[in-house]
Amino acid sequence: MNAATPLGLARTFLFVPADRPERHARALASGAGAVIVDLEDAVAPERKAAAREQLAGSHAALPAAERSRLLVRVNPCGTAWHDEDRALVARLSGQGLAGVVLPKAERAEELAALAAAVGPRGVLVPLIESAAGLAALDALANAAQVLRLAFGHLDFQADLGLACDADEAELVPVRLALVLASRRAGLAAPIDGVSPDWRDRERLQLDAARARRGGFGAKLCIHPEQVGPVHAALGPSAEQLAWAQRVNEAMHAAGGGVISLDGRMVDAPVLRLAQRLLALEAQAAA
Repeated sequence: MNAATPLGLARTFLFVPADRPERHARALASGAGAVIVDLEDAVAPERKAAAREQLAGSHAALPAAERSRLLVRVNPCGTAWHDEDRALVARLSGQGLAGVVLPKAERAEELAALAAAVGPRGVLVPLIESAAGLAALDALANAAQVLRLAFGHLDFQADLGLACDADEAELVPVRLALVLASRRAGLAAPIDGVSPDWRDRERLQLDAARARRGGFGAKLCIHPEQVGPVHAALGPSAEQLAWAQRVNEAMHAAGGGVISLDGRMVDAPVLRLAQRLLALEAQAAA
């Protein structure tokens, strides 16, 4: 999949329950790069069937441009609800649904069935939430239709019996593994997990800054008030944008190759970094 797409460059992915259809359009209007309508954790077992119908109704009422920013988190493979979720996804994909988030992703074969459901234009986002998912990172990242990996760090901690402090130092190698697997597969930068207390603005800022330092390009959000701070924290600064513009202009003026700018060598990898920063800003403006 092409990482330089709106969803590949999106910095915020906002969850909204599938059984709250009145919130779906509002979530899309929040400024989030993408919205994930959740059929999994946010919906009680006895409401799964109704939630699917409510999602189908709200999706049909959306403009085409909004449907292209909507993803559905289905229930995990092997659960009683997955097959019907996949059938709904196939139906909605024909109406412009952007793609699917698969929780507890652990096998590339599971993604193959979803790829067939979303069609060639749909994208997949495997959510890594277990030791088995971590072990299968490269296979998941290289599966057809995968655009980005996402880290479900709270479920991951539960799966391994970890008891992390706020800095989550124990998860540094796991986050790096997602970044490395994404790079090897040519995917967009991965999506970091949620900050569960949406009222704690300081914690959110620290979590987003950690994601940025660690090579993540986006973050999962659980409340609209998280969208603005996360979007700002994961974007380039004014100084970085000015530098990127100068690099881009200098390289084009020189016709490529290696040049010197401000006493430092600028070559193709530096140009790619500058162009990525500019693309992020252009996507934000759009």
